[in-house]
Amino acid sequence: MSKAPFMPPQGSSFAGQVDLLYLFLVAISLFFSLLIAGLIVYLAVRYKRRSPRDIGVPIHGSGVLEIAWSVIPLVIMLGSFVWGTMLFFHLSRPPADAVEYFAVGKQWMWKFQHPDGTREINTLHLPVGQPVKVTLTSEDVIHDLFVPAFRVKMDVLPARYSTIWFQPVRVGTYHLFCAEYCGAEHSRMGGWIVVQEPEDYERWLAGERGQENRLASPEDLFKRFACESCHRTDSVARAPQLAGLFGKQVRFKDGSAIVADDNYILESILKPNEKIVAGYQPIMPTFQGQMSQEEALALVRYVRGLEAGK
Repeated sequence: MSKAPFMPPQGSSFAGQVDLLYLFLVAISLFFSLLIAGLIVYLAVRYKRRSPRDIGVPIHGSGVLEIAWSVIPLVIMLGSFVWGTMLFFHLSRPPADAVEYFAVGKQWMWKFQHPDGTREINTLHLPVGQPVKVTLTSEDVIHDLFVPAFRVKMDVLPARYSTIWFQPVRVGTYHLFCAEYCGAEHSRMGGWIVVQEPEDYERWLAGERGQENRLASPEDLFKRFACESCHRTDSVARAPQLAGLFGKQVRFKDGSAIVADDNYILESILKPNEKIVAGYQPIMPTFQGQMSQEEALALVRYVRGLEAGK
């Protein structure tokens, strides 16, 4: 199936499952389309009026026939729905051992960041067999990351995080696209995912990228932007403590509340006055335009990993 001229190669662990559901739906649609078209032609010829004296006779309903044409489509549609729902949940939930990468869409390029801070433009190197979770955001307009060989596609929105995951199963180079029209140079916004053997990937990480391509560590960014001057653990703290914040409920001055997730932490960094935490003053400056999306992503990941009491 992967060598069929009308199908891209199957480069991820679930590409075959997606193709199987797609071909099943195509086959069902084609079968019933041909069946209905054939019956229309057959009945038109079989019961053609051949003389002016031909008069039709009343048609009496058939209970068996009516049950058949109601139950059979219902079973097929429900089966397709359950099949598609199970596959959707599988595609939406990355496994626990997935390694997190980051991608930022910008007119007209893709900026990728590895877990160790190594950065790439329009190319992402990955080890084969490793489940990968990619956290996505945009610096300007709506983009859409689409990798046909992996059967993954996700909108990429400004000031908001979305995620996809996949597990490359074959070494090779796979084309990626922006599937959302994003401006005059939209057609240039593409790139490649290079899947390597694990030892080749480690060699590439160690030798082919220098320190100048690495992002500063989240700890260094936390100090550079003076986050620790307010988010302290002592009695003079002027902002909420960040350790143990991720996943906890946060209450605001207006009485509303929210569970702290990636999007809330990102909003608190870029637009801190949008939501004021109860018991604190709106003294935090905005960092929108003061840091890159990669730096904001790194800080969000850093806050997410802070454990209470440490």
